Amino acid sequence: MENVYRKCLAAMLLLVGIQGAMGDYKPEALANGGADPSLHLQQSSKQTEAQQINEVIYKATGFGNTFMVVTEEGNVIVDTSMANVAPLHKKLLSAVNSGPVHSIILTHGHGDHTGGVELWRQPKTKVIAQENMVEFLHYQKRLEGMFNRSNRAQFGFDLQSELQPTTQVENFSATILPNTLFEEELNFTLGGKIFQVLHTPAETYDALTVWMPQYKAAFVGDLFYESFPNIYTLRGTKPRWALDYISSLNRVIALEPEILLPSHGKSIKGKENIRKALTRYRDAIQYVHDKTVTGMNQGKDVYALMREIHLPDELNVGESYGWVSWSVRGIFEGYKGWFDGNPVTMYDQSPESVYGDLVALAGGADKVVILAKPLLEKGDNVKALRLVEAALVAEPGNRGALKLRLQALTKLRKNASNLNESGWLNFGIQQTKRQLDFGVKTK
Repeated sequence: MENVYRKCLAAMLLLVGIQGAMGDYKPEALANGGADPSLHLQQSSKQTEAQQINEVIYKATGFGNTFMVVTEEGNVIVDTSMANVAPLHKKLLSAVNSGPVHSIILTHGHGDHTGGVELWRQPKTKVIAQENMVEFLHYQKRLEGMFNRSNRAQFGFDLQSELQPTTQVENFSATILPNTLFEEELNFTLGGKIFQVLHTPAETYDALTVWMPQYKAAFVGDLFYESFPNIYTLRGTKPRWALDYISSLNRVIALEPEILLPSHGKSIKGKENIRKALTRYRDAIQYVHDKTVTGMNQGKDVYALMREIHLPDELNVGESYGWVSWSVRGIFEGYKGWFDGNPVTMYDQSPESVYGDLVALAGGADKVVILAKPLLEKGDNVKALRLVEAALVAEPGNRGALKLRLQALTKLRKNASNLNESGWLNFGIQQTKRQLDFGVKTK
């Protein structure tokens, strides 16, 4: 068992990108108070004892929360957090009740929910998941190298190390964690406590909600958190369907929960508080979806819609984790795919392939840098960054362009209130600093 746990732990660390010391990375979005820290992957729990939610439900807090339901016939664990914080969560919750673990219910297959499965699993433990988790785990394993790189960038882990490149594609080689799968609903009673496990696809197509009708308690995984959702995540994902979110939220709203237990952030109590929060969240997603579809049917391009669509004040649920403009593009391309209708897009030359020619026409990278500087000074940071990127395609080691890129990224990060935006900007800043320190010598 210990050997199995070590293998699972290693796989989890690769998935979330913990390849070495986390360092002193502090995203600007946390420093300026614009983001909910419970949504940041590097958050570590400082709990000294588990939080009691009611007479049977206890919670250990981290980037991913772990819940324990205590019954006379054994305990039920809902989500197991990340591998590196799971030992603390197990210690805190076991101090409340160290009885046998009857079941582990996984709200979906992301590593911050599955990382502690082998730590909690006992010989007779049922590990329950929706049946789509099998393919979802294979999908994550299949693209392990890509996810390793993008997770390290997005969440600020060690950016120096790399997975060993492989030419072998392993399509179906994931470790399958659950031993009990269901399609739409699974019900069981344990120690007089009723558990209804419901398929509620949203952030992933294997997502589920655990409903305890006696306590009016809903464990909703990542169906809800205190930010607009990541309908598209920058680290890469299959399409996340906005209408799935809406349907799943409607299913939970209809239950009329009095305790809402997300896997990130704080729990919410009170039927009316929960109804308002979930309804507003659902309506915000519906608004962005419908505005995007309307724009598509009117023939608008994706960048125009990304600029135009904003949440009205009454639906502004915040954008500290998911961002509306990314979601607009995720919805747009999820429906339409990559082809934008421009014939040149059919071919294998990227827009960047002509940057060198355009920069040469402008008189070289230094001239482009001169053009970009006033834009940066007046706060047009993204346009300045676009020009600098063109200059660097033409002359990758141009120090003036690299310095201006560093300035633009730093200015953008200073104003960032979204954790994922802040993470990718920090990644670009570190990249640029390394190029300035060790990069190709230029003229």
